[in-house]
Amino acid sequence: MAPKIKPQTNDYTAEKITVLEGLDPVKKRPGMYIGNTDREGLHHMIWEVVDNSIDEAMAGFCDTISITLKQNGDVMVEDNGRGIPVDKHKQTGLSALETVMTKLHAGGKFGQGSYKVSGGLHGVGVSVVNALSERLVARVQRDGKIYEQIYERGIPKTKVRAVGEAKKAETGTTIIFRADPKIFTTLEFDAKFILDHLRRQAYLTKGITIRYRDEREHSEFKTYNFYFEGGVASYVAHLNRNITPRNANVFYVSKTLEDINVEIALQYTESYKEAIFTFANNIHTPEGGMHLTGFKSALTRTVNTYGREKGLISIKDENLTAEDVREGVTAIVSVKVPEPQFEGQTKAKLGNAEVRGVVEQICTEGLTAWLEEHPADAQQIVSQCVLSQRARNAAKAAREAVIRKGALEGFGLPGKLADCISKHPSESELYIVEGDSAGGSTKQGRDRHFQAVLPLRGKILNVERARLDKLLGNKELKSLVIALGANIGDQLDVLKLRYHKVVIMTDADVDGAHIRTLILTLFYRYFKPMIEGGYVYIAQPPLYRVEKGKQAHWVYNDSELAQMLKTFGSEVTIQRYKGLGEMNPDQLWDTTLNPENRILKRVMIEDAEEADNIFDILMGSEVAPRKKFIQTHAKDVKNLDV
Repeated sequence: MAPKIKPQTNDYTAEKITVLEGLDPVKKRPGMYIGNTDREGLHHMIWEVVDNSIDEAMAGFCDTISITLKQNGDVMVEDNGRGIPVDKHKQTGLSALETVMTKLHAGGKFGQGSYKVSGGLHGVGVSVVNALSERLVARVQRDGKIYEQIYERGIPKTKVRAVGEAKKAETGTTIIFRADPKIFTTLEFDAKFILDHLRRQAYLTKGITIRYRDEREHSEFKTYNFYFEGGVASYVAHLNRNITPRNANVFYVSKTLEDINVEIALQYTESYKEAIFTFANNIHTPEGGMHLTGFKSALTRTVNTYGREKGLISIKDENLTAEDVREGVTAIVSVKVPEPQFEGQTKAKLGNAEVRGVVEQICTEGLTAWLEEHPADAQQIVSQCVLSQRARNAAKAAREAVIRKGALEGFGLPGKLADCISKHPSESELYIVEGDSAGGSTKQGRDRHFQAVLPLRGKILNVERARLDKLLGNKELKSLVIALGANIGDQLDVLKLRYHKVVIMTDADVDGAHIRTLILTLFYRYFKPMIEGGYVYIAQPPLYRVEKGKQAHWVYNDSELAQMLKTFGSEVTIQRYKGLGEMNPDQLWDTTLNPENRILKRVMIEDAEEADNIFDILMGSEVAPRKKFIQTHAKDVKNLDV
């Protein structure tokens, strides 16, 4: 049927067209420029200002950057770069400083000659910060004077004016901003989050000093200085600080070819996972791109060539695959490109085709020479890759056996699984519980229409210390893989998941916490897309049942208990629940299974690098880092059952 033609009207005139001038588009749609107006967007304000200083450092004009968090909410970023120009801009008729601070797509990164390499190529950085700040002060030192201009919500409140004298040789820029409470949902800066970002920037900009100072009363992180002469080689050593390395020496190469600087560092560890982080002009590219493609290709070819030449790979064996060569490797690939082509506003992927060949050539030449110069390390690396190949073949056979076994046994469902009636994944839930006792109560208390239960016996295998083939040989884990129905590891397909809520439900004691950590480690290492897709949850059963007279209340934490005791008084009967099996089915339904009453916590990965490190510490083979972690955080434990 043809679309119905609406009667013509004359109300669509020029008056209907909205023109947002200056910084108005930023205020209207802040999420387009900084991601969101929550925690991430708030911190992105700091990144944008710091990135300008980093660009000065990469251009060779700055070696010190200072970041200070003030008690009143101000953030101050200082550098000893050239200082933003203050003379009149021909095109705008304004001071260059005011132009940069108030015009989108204005800055020294669009012309030729000011910056050979820059991270902030969208040119909206500091002007966006200005637009989203309640108040901002821009201060510049150059030509023996100190210049200043003050803004409120992006609007200049003063002219650019000289406010003091400076030593002739001293130059630099200082930006002091206070995030606008009318725009942001939170104004609380996270010191650890900031420090992690600054540390990374210091690793990626070899020879720069980054200073951090926190003047807020409540902060435990007061002053930090970062300086890493080793660049990304130091970064790799930092990432592997809690893991046993296989090659004692970190491979490192830094070279410029066709105006593209490539810096690569790598080290193999006893871990079974790969950790490769890529950067373009100091911007993290989580989705990789051409630099990652070039690195992977060079690594696979170089290790195979060396292994064949030295007789470390048998003539009868097939070549090592990219997967074999990357098992256990920690690597940083950082490129500096004059005109980077990022895919998307978030700059998550580098698209420059020419970068691939340059990275591949530099990595191949550098790694080939390094392997020859470090024969002991080289033998360790190739031997590990050969073991990875054998394990991969064993895992492939085990995976096929699991899937084949599942297909033969009632559409892949293990006998211990109490499945739900619904066949619609979007409404189906799977509760993973520990032991027969909790499993029995949960099976009786659940809603059979949409809730399935899978009991796991005892503490499951610690997958942090086991390869996939060993994992698939474990009866409990095999049952879980079959129940989920979406395969595992690199063959996982979340579209085939049989349940869109997978709930880990363990006892509220030390053993329960340990089992929960083991299960989380499994999901993080082998079902990570499920966590990223929001399918994994943790149930929070109550800790106490409080009774006074005929009144009874379920209490989920100690602070809630303290508040209730204030209300009810000291003559109250308190029952402490250590295990789910202590509750009858009705109680379990009321407190933990009923969607109207229960508390579920979605498992999220805010910082994959930090999560990776925590799992290495808690579940890895190294004892010393785990002991240190426990000693450091012991004071934070509120409840300890012995």
